[in-house]
Amino acid sequence: MSFEKGSLSFRMFFAQRDFVAGDVEKFAAAALPPLNTLAEEEIHGWVAGRHILDRNITEETAYLGGYLRLTLTQAKKTVPSSLLAAECAVEEMATMEADGKQYLNQQARSEIKKDIKERLLPDMPPQLKGIDFVFDEHSHMIYCTATSEKQLDAFVLSLMQTTGVIAQVADPENMATKASGIDVANWAPASFSNELEDSMVDGTAGREFLMWLWFCSEKRGGLANIPEVGEIAYMVEGPLTFVMEGKGAHEITLKKGEPMLSPETKTALLSGKKLKKAKIQFVRGEEAWAFTFDADEFVFRSLKLPQTETFDRIGKFQERMVLLETFRKTFFHLYDEFVKERDNEKAWKETKANLCKWVADRPTSA
Repeated sequence: MSFEKGSLSFRMFFAQRDFVAGDVEKFAAAALPPLNTLAEEEIHGWVAGRHILDRNITEETAYLGGYLRLTLTQAKKTVPSSLLAAECAVEEMATMEADGKQYLNQQARSEIKKDIKERLLPDMPPQLKGIDFVFDEHSHMIYCTATSEKQLDAFVLSLMQTTGVIAQVADPENMATKASGIDVANWAPASFSNELEDSMVDGTAGREFLMWLWFCSEKRGGLANIPEVGEIAYMVEGPLTFVMEGKGAHEITLKKGEPMLSPETKTALLSGKKLKKAKIQFVRGEEAWAFTFDADEFVFRSLKLPQTETFDRIGKFQERMVLLETFRKTFFHLYDEFVKERDNEKAWKETKANLCKWVADRPTSA
């Protein structure tokens, strides 16, 4: 599973409270039902982290290396669309031949499709999907692989119904409020192009943060001293996705050649578009964290953690969680620095002017 090995795609959540011993029993009571109970409707429930059907949830199986590690599993039976279409075609042709008809109306075709689905569904293998999560009691953070809105809603609702714990997504608004007590909704949009007034552009805190991070990586040295972490170098790389709300083609992605230096990149910036998604790297010595960041959703995709030194399952998992916590501290620190600067009217006026100059003077490759 992703937290144990490989790259990670996830969101972060603030836990309203820590999980306690009694919560494990609650997870066990809401465990995934046996698959032999699966009919047409989907079933879902919690499983331990050893595999996606590990219904035996105990104090021993719910924790891995001192971290609460569980999965919300969904099981559903579906008939593959190609098989369903073929079976329907066979039945429709047989019906037309038997009734001497040249065609079937929509109602007849719908009834055939319904009957075939009911006949085939019991023999279909279950389709399994899992939403993994880990809770770090030291930071009170939840790391969860719920990257889509549907998965997010399912995880937050199931967690609250099971344990009463509310998971608050770590998005631009909540992070700014918790760290600095700042309401980013009070910020007016900011244009980073001398060709457009502020009132002519849209703005989100996430996109402005990514633009600021890109600017700092190129014009301020791309270095930060992170408490309890040390000096981190950071850089923004392509592919780059730019967006500006409004009519017409408002989103473009540049990935071929050298997107950082492409004329299309400068044109996008001058037209008022802001960076929405990009690849980012954090580097500390020989360690590197590389990931793709979605500034609208605050979703981290394909995060590659530095290589671990241990090979046993528990030791490797613990090392990966320490590296993930280092990543979180770094990201939170950088975002907090942005929020404080953005909320300081005098400092932001100067930064915004420098950002506009950076955009206007941006070099492009031939």
